[in-house]
Amino acid sequence: MSKKERKSKEREKEREERRDEFEERVVHLARTAKVVKGGRRFAFRAVVVVGDKQGRVGIGIGKAREVPDAIRKASDRAKKTLVVVPRLGNTIPHEVTAKFGSGKVMLKPASPGTGVIAGGGVRAVVEAAGVSDILSKSLGSDNILNVVQATFAALKELQDFRVEAGHRGVEPRQLAPYWYKEETYG
Repeated sequence: MSKKERKSKEREKEREERRDEFEERVVHLARTAKVVKGGRRFAFRAVVVVGDKQGRVGIGIGKAREVPDAIRKASDRAKKTLVVVPRLGNTIPHEVTAKFGSGKVMLKPASPGTGVIAGGGVRAVVEAAGVSDILSKSLGSDNILNVVQATFAALKELQDFRVEAGHRGVEPRQLAPYWYKEETYG
């Protein structure tokens, strides 16, 4: 086996390991149509959420004439947009509301054991981020693409509750979730 072949196999193994590192979930598949002179041209749009369940999550949108190509493009884009989500145990550090287009999403920290109280698009994004206790409400549009992107925007806005308390000009104990207060502040 030559040196080139060995390097090629090593690179392939690295790619395989990187692929296994993230969990991919196809949130939405839609058939889109473009009207041209001879009729309609159909394509597929895929919305994919990628996460490692350890606080890193990304979303991607891919469009292609075939479904597998659209999914591949979307997952590649999702891996490029990965962000780190600050967590407090298995939940988020503070309440946050974000808007994307006409989709608006509110996320609230939940006590341990609550689970993920969220609908389709929101659930996929927060589970991929590794958040297992959260309350959410989707306000405004029910377009899954806007809801997913609003959830992603909300997760990007999150920061440690002590920093957020400083921005709001309140005591950190007022912003900390009540079960966390009991553990730290007595």
